[in-house]
Amino acid sequence: MISPAPLRHREIFPVVGLDLERAGLVSTEVQRVLRRLGVEPEAVRRAGIVCFEGEMNMVLYTPGGRIILLVYDDRVELIFSDRGAGIPDVELARQPGYSTAPDWARELGFGSGMGIPNMEANSDHLEIRSRLGEGTVIRAVILRRKDETRSGSTHS
Repeated sequence: MISPAPLRHREIFPVVGLDLERAGLVSTEVQRVLRRLGVEPEAVRRAGIVCFEGEMNMVLYTPGGRIILLVYDDRVELIFSDRGAGIPDVELARQPGYSTAPDWARELGFGSGMGIPNMEANSDHLEIRSRLGEGTVIRAVILRRKDETRSGSTHS
C-alpha cells in the first residue's frame, strides 16, 4: 500500500489515436512539468520513459484517451486510460518482444514489443486493467528518492 501524501499537482493530457504527428508531445510536456515542480532528475527520466511508452501504445492501438499526471511529495503517478479494444492477454503483453502491431506501425519503427516491458522496468509499480471491447487503464507509480543518483532500469 502506498502511503498517503498530499497531492501537489494534477494535470490531464488528451491523447488522439493515430495522431503520429503529435505522438510523444505529452511525454515531453510531462517531463517539463516535473522539472518545473522540482522533481528529482531520475524520477523525471523514468516518468518520461513510462509516459512515452504508454502514450505511443494509446496512439498506435486505440482511438485515444487521456493521461493523468499526479505528483506527490513521495511519488509520481501516471494513469493511462483509453477507449480501445482492450488487451486480450495482459501477461503475454508484459513479455518483452510480444507485439500485435500492424505492419504499417512496424514499417515506421514501432511494434518491437517493448512498450509495456519498458513501462514496467521504469516503474516501481505498474497495474494494468483491461476489458475487451471497453479499453485499458494502466497506473504507473514512480517513487521519488530524494537521494537518488541513478536507480531503476536503463531501458529507454
